[in-house]
Amino acid sequence: MRGHWARHLVCSRTGETAPLDEPAFLSPAGAPWLVEYELDPRKGDLLRHSLADRPWTLWRYRELLPVSRFEDRVDLGEGGTPLVRLRRMGPATPANIELLVKDEARNPTGSFKARGLSLAVNRARELGAAGVQLASAGNAALAMTAYAAAAGLRARVALPEDTPKTVEERCREHGAEVLLSPGTLVEAAKLLRQDDGFWTISTLREPYRVEGKKTMGLELAEQLGWELPDWIVYPLGGGTGIVGMHKAFDELRRLGLVGEKRPRFAVVQAAGCAPIVRAFERGEAAAEPWENPDTRVWGLRVPKAIGDFLVLKAVRESGGTAIAVDEQRLAEITSRAARLEGLLLGPEGAAALAAVEDLAARGTFSEGQRVVVFQTGDPANYQ
Repeated sequence: MRGHWARHLVCSRTGETAPLDEPAFLSPAGAPWLVEYELDPRKGDLLRHSLADRPWTLWRYRELLPVSRFEDRVDLGEGGTPLVRLRRMGPATPANIELLVKDEARNPTGSFKARGLSLAVNRARELGAAGVQLASAGNAALAMTAYAAAAGLRARVALPEDTPKTVEERCREHGAEVLLSPGTLVEAAKLLRQDDGFWTISTLREPYRVEGKKTMGLELAEQLGWELPDWIVYPLGGGTGIVGMHKAFDELRRLGLVGEKRPRFAVVQAAGCAPIVRAFERGEAAAEPWENPDTRVWGLRVPKAIGDFLVLKAVRESGGTAIAVDEQRLAEITSRAARLEGLLLGPEGAAALAAVEDLAARGTFSEGQRVVVFQTGDPANYQ
């Protein structure tokens, strides 16, 4: 008997359904599949009472994770990251907002990518993939190759040739095949083979990375006593985390674990590659590709996201916003976080804190609000 409450897959564009336990990539409409669950408040009570005896990893939410053979899962201890209160570094106004950092660098592979790639690799193994592959600028490659090694699966990664050498070397240490390409992720992805049984588990091209990433929202709710924050400030690349957390908050509501209140999403991109920000400001439902992306913040260098319409929908439904920041500010913010808070930030986390300062200056936050900032990766991954 399965231990999860998942029913089937549903197309995020048309609502068409598909079986859960068959390989699935994009729907016939060319849109991401999402996992649909059978949920009600009775199940919420069961889950809440079960949590006290479970380890503090993402697997504590096993009923909301569609892994068929739970006891046989590949588990490196992903999830369970701390929520750190900033005491000396918040914006001057409004003076009494509560600023918290969700430090995803504490994951096994040094970033939030461990969550999604854990679920994707587990499901690829369960459903008979010959191997797994993706194009990445860094953290996703590190996570996928680590979980593939632990699962006994072959792995292939395509990296832009200007990706830091540390990433390439670590992927090879995990036994992966590494392909290098000029240009961005778009060009790198063209190197991936499609004829040898490898699953391509790039962002939102299969259903399970979203399921892993949604646990950020589940954890956040539990860490805050099932009271969701007022704002989530999130550095955005492909957008899986926003789609996942939006989904998580809806599932928690259906379980009766949270009320109707939702956090507002503020998504953050680099000024040199900001397709979602541009589309948000123009009122567009999808984002045009960003020509000639110019940023050294690798996690934000995504010129076109396949789930852009889902990200924009989530931001608008939350009453949130989108903002681009000048990455020339990030070194100073990183230094200040280390000096004042004892935190080592990756460039994506620094971009999110830069956005907090800009949003506060615009009057976006109100007195007494709780703001959670996502610090998504360990700077050591790029050294």
